[in-house]
Amino acid sequence: MKNRVMEYVFITFGAFLVAAGVYFFLVPSNLAVGGVSGLAIVLKSFLPNANIGVLSLMMNGVLFIVGFIFIGVGFGAKTIYSSMAISFSLGMMEIFYPMQQPFSDDMFLVLVMGVLVSGAGIAIVFNQNASSGGTDIIAKILNKYFKISIGVGLFIADFFIVLAAGYVFGIEVFMYAFIGLIVNGTVIDGMIEGFNTCVEVMIISRESETIKTYVMDTMERGVTVYQATGGYTKEQKEVLLTVVGKREFVQLRKFIKQIDRTAFITTKKAHEILGEGFSELD
Repeated sequence: MKNRVMEYVFITFGAFLVAAGVYFFLVPSNLAVGGVSGLAIVLKSFLPNANIGVLSLMMNGVLFIVGFIFIGVGFGAKTIYSSMAISFSLGMMEIFYPMQQPFSDDMFLVLVMGVLVSGAGIAIVFNQNASSGGTDIIAKILNKYFKISIGVGLFIADFFIVLAAGYVFGIEVFMYAFIGLIVNGTVIDGMIEGFNTCVEVMIISRESETIKTYVMDTMERGVTVYQATGGYTKEQKEVLLTVVGKREFVQLRKFIKQIDRTAFITTKKAHEILGEGFSELD
């Protein structure tokens, strides 16, 4: 129950960041870099009195209905919640902090800030096994009926929104928005990878029993033990293999250094760890 509550806390925070990045940086400069919020920016040029949050909410509602028809009931409560939370946050920001002009006249600067803040929010939402809804649904429809990958489908859907922004606001806005579309994907992928990165550690040491006990009892991580033969010495040795967090590896390395300075250690990054002690197998 506690884990489920924390998931929704993180989703809410991520949704707030998405809305903040869009509203405070992208909307004032008409930088529609994709997604339902980007389409709302385009539509607001025709409906100046409309609320960005309300427009986003209405379009998300339509897309969910389309998704239910063409894909089925496969979105999940967390995705519906996150998309509604983004729309609600946008609406509240527009009511309580109306933006009269951009924070800066430097369009590239506000583009970078908007993409970084909103991209970080989307990454947090994705990391909780949810999504922001919107064009994700279009991508899933393209994947189901035309066998187009989700990533390519999402790019196609967002590209048409960027194209519409260019048609409405001019070629310069189109070029900035297109750069934002590319950077946004890079930021999201980079942050998700950073959230999930762990360290796979292989250890060969004469103190393998002590290290094994430390990892299992003190660090509460699992250890796999292999039997190996030294190529030169022909000695039988134990090889320990474990996966730990980045900070935990610093702790483990310090411990090994204290008890066996001749230990042999190799590491490599592991970007998707599923199972006991890490992310659940959903």
